[in-house]
Amino acid sequence: MTLATFWLYLGAVGLISCTPGPNVLYVTTRSIRFGFGAAMIGMSGCLLALLLMLIASVAGVSAFMLAVPAAFTALKYAGAAYLIFLGIQTWRAPVVAPETAAAPRETESALTLFRGGFLCGISNPKLLVFAAAFFPQFIAPSAPWAPQFALLVATFLAVETFFYAIYALTSRRFAGRLMQATWQQRVNRVSGVIFMGFGGVLLRYRP
Repeated sequence: MTLATFWLYLGAVGLISCTPGPNVLYVTTRSIRFGFGAAMIGMSGCLLALLLMLIASVAGVSAFMLAVPAAFTALKYAGAAYLIFLGIQTWRAPVVAPETAAAPRETESALTLFRGGFLCGISNPKLLVFAAAFFPQFIAPSAPWAPQFALLVATFLAVETFFYAIYALTSRRFAGRLMQATWQQRVNRVSGVIFMGFGGVLLRYRP
């Protein structure tokens, strides 16, 4: 993987990670209800689920490419097409009612917070398909795959952690507005355009 490819990947992951999704909403609402420390415990559960899902996806993609080397290009085109499809779905996604508004802090056990974050993350099987579509776009087939996949997964987790923390820190001030129906719709449409545009770019991109 070249440095230019990595920077392109980092920018793409940043755009994806800053888009509110189930995990971000979970961390945000934990911060609103229970405080920043509780949000970090919930975030740990989300990240563990994310790590397991990414490893499972990478293992499946690697096995497939090793078994059918000629399918690498087909997988790239299929992945780009999926990202465009995901963009259309995101554009049309319904808004989700906020779980709670900013209110006096409550309490909840660390185990419950962690388990809730893990279940929130692991219950999104679409991540498997997304990772399978996303990662191969940045893999150089002529270089060893394992180090490249490891770098991609580690970067993804680091960027996700950064944005989880940002949302948790700012949630008391901004989350109420961000989770309003109007703002959710705007975020969905901007995210949809990003996914569709990124898929279009990747149809022509070569690592």
